[in-house]
Formats: sequence, structure tokens, C-alpha cells
Amino acid sequence: MNVLLFPGQGAQKVGMAADLAAGFPAARETLLAIDEALGVPLAKLMAEGPEADLQLTHNTQPAILAHSAAVLAAVGARLGPVACAAGHSLGEYSAWVAAGSLDAPTAARLVRRRGELMFAAGQGRPGAMAAIIGLGTAEVEAACAGASAGDHGVVVAANLNTPDQTVISGDPPAVERAGELCKAAGAKRVLPLRVSGAFHSPLMGPAVAGLREALAAATFGEARFPVIANATARPVDRREQALGLLAEQLTAPVRWVECMQTAAEFAPDATFIEIGPGSVLTGLLKRILPGARSVTLGTAAEVEAFLA
Repeated sequence: MNVLLFPGQGAQKVGMAADLAAGFPAARETLLAIDEALGVPLAKLMAEGPEADLQLTHNTQPAILAHSAAVLAAVGARLGPVACAAGHSLGEYSAWVAAGSLDAPTAARLVRRRGELMFAAGQGRPGAMAAIIGLGTAEVEAACAGASAGDHGVVVAANLNTPDQTVISGDPPAVERAGELCKAAGAKRVLPLRVSGAFHSPLMGPAVAGLREALAAATFGEARFPVIANATARPVDRREQALGLLAEQLTAPVRWVECMQTAAEFAPDATFIEIGPGSVLTGLLKRILPGARSVTLGTAAEVEAFLA
């Protein structure tokens, strides 16, 4: 059995999916269908840039989803039996595409709208994010609580990526203060991230209503297998619960460590297949579940080798 993993923002780069479009007609057709649904030449932007435009969150999010969807189209039924799927942040939408609940064009429209709403929330209340390396989650959460208790604003643990890597998110002074407290507690590094808002924090609250509206209008079918939700780290296969958790995800932490542990419990001895650009999730997996089997499917060469 397989567990499918789908990356989130940060995996984008100019040239993404161009080799898939050139080598696999099904991938090319998927990218064209997404272009048509969005009304913009996203595939051209992915392949040729400019990079500054690709980095805009309302372009980045559908680009990463489109890359994952192109891989799924290229591999098709030869992917093999799937126990469950999980996606990091926007990757959860790609996971629902794999499960058959969302078609790729619909999912691309949703994540483009998601990106627009998140950007607007960030403009309305500017935020910051930072990666804390080499400190346990409990210590990071304690630092966030300490920083939030003062007059610096709000900061929370937003992405629980590995047992010793957590991304914090919130008001810039609070993020800075939490970083100082993490260093004092023994963190090896505190790395500020280039972002347009405080994602997965209460600062994204203004985006939730608009996303709920978009999700409610989307066609969402029966799932072929469950998707492990970021917000709860539990498997989901019902429409209403899935849509509610996708909206909740904007302000909730990505519980990635727990998601991977749940997947391992749900499908012991499964092979984890990362589908989309890069191999970030495979790297995280090795630090969460050492010894887990994993495969990356993001390039035409990787797909060809898998199919062979």
C-alpha cells in the first residue's frame, strides 16, 4: 500500500512541470485544463517565469497544485493501491484531487482564491513567520505563549514540521520576541521566512469567510481514500468535515508530525510517495519516521523510472 504526500508553498521554481508537459500528454492536458479554468497562462508562468510573478502567493499556490496534478495524470492508475493521503498546507487540496473528490481545475481555482484571500489578510494586518531549528515543539509553544503574553501581539506555532523544527507565525514584534525566547531556550537557529502574511495563525482570520464561501460552491465528490487533515491529524473522508477543516486550516497549525504518525498507524509498512515539486516532505519524513520507505515523483525522469 502507498501513502501519498503533497507539498505546499516553498517548493515552487521556474521550470516546474515543463518536462512533464513535454513528456506526458496527460500531464500537458491537465495543465491546459487548469489554465482554462483560471483564465491565465499558469503553465507558461511555471515553465518560463518571471520568478517574481511565480512567487506571488495567488500564483504559487495553484502552480504547486498544478504540478502535483500533472504528475498524478502522468502516472494514472499505475500509482498502485493507496491507503491514504496527506498534503502540507495547500497540499491538502492536491490530496483531495488524488482522492477523486476535487478535479484539478476546481482545486486550482480554490487555491488561487485561497492565495488571494491570504494575501489580502496579510495586507490588512502584516505578519511574519520564522523557522525554529533544534528546539522541541513544547519549548517553542512555551516561547510563543510567553511572547504573546506581553504587548508584542500574537504568535503561535504554525507548522509542526519535525520534532525539532517548528515554524512560528504572527505579529512581527511577537515573532521576533518568540525567536529570542527560543534562542534562550537552546534553539540552534531562528530563520525569518519571506512571506506575505502570518499563515496558519489567527491573523488569517479575515480570510476564512471568503474561503468557506468558495469551498461551499465547489463540487466535492466521494473520496476513494481518506485524507489526513492538517488541522486535526486525523483521516477524513466526508465532504462536510473535509470542507470545514480546509477552511479551519487557514488559522490552525499544520500538525505534520502527527499527520505522518497517523499515516504510519493507518498503513503500516506503506511506501510514502511525494508527488509534486521538490523533496521537502521526504526530508521531513526521514526525521519523523526514520526507516520509512519513500519515493519522490516530481520530474519526468522520476515518473519514467517509477512507471518502468
